[in-house]
Order: sequence, then C-alpha cells, then structure tokens
Amino acid sequence: MQKKDIKILIVDDMPMIRGFLLGVLKKIGYINVVSSDNGMDAYTKLKLDTFDLVISDWNMPMLDGLGLLRKIRGNEKLNNLLFLMMTAESDKEKVTEAIKEGINGYIVKPVNAQILEKNLHALLKNKING
Repeated sequence: MQKKDIKILIVDDMPMIRGFLLGVLKKIGYINVVSSDNGMDAYTKLKLDTFDLVISDWNMPMLDGLGLLRKIRGNEKLNNLLFLMMTAESDKEKVTEAIKEGINGYIVKPVNAQILEKNLHALLKNKING
C-alpha cells in the first residue's frame, strides 16, 4: 500500500486546524483525506466507509474525541482502526485515560508538519510499503 492509498479521517471542530491538517497531509503524500467537524458526524462516516486512520481533537461538540474513541473501540468492525489524538489536552490524567481507552498515538497541540509526519510514519509504517 502507498501513502496515496491510505484513507484518513480528520475530526476537529476548528476549520483552521482541519485546513492545516489537509494541507500538511497532501504535501507529504496522503491525498485520500476526509474531514469532519464533530465526533457524531465522524462516527457516521466511519460506519459508511473504510478508513485506515482517524486523527481527532479531544474537545468538540456533540461527541468529543474520547467518546468517539470509545465508540470505535466498542464497534467490532472498527475496533482495529488506528486512532491518533491531536489535542491541547496535556494533563497526565487525560493522556492516561486515552491510553486506557486504546489510543494509538497522542500529540499535544500546537503541532507542526514535522511532528505530524513523524507520528504518522510511526503509526502507518506497517501499512505502507516503500
């Protein structure tokens, strides 16, 4: 599988963050990217399509990132989905809670392109050949 074949769902209620992530992902070769502005909409998209990775904020309306993670881990068809939390939440307790719920990666905002690319490579290295 190539980077261009990896399907990523970005979930963040801030349009500026979604735009930044879309731009960075395209620049580093991930062109199959869909975005959502809240956890409920994201969960609906996840049930209707196949994704390789979710990059989600924690604090969002309707369903927050941790709630979305719990729904994914509780769904037999989705529970192996890679989940990267990208959030301003840096409390040790919050990070620990996310780890207990089955997070695959955790980035504290603000984030730059290099940090994002490094984390994506670590998460997706087994899916990408070359």
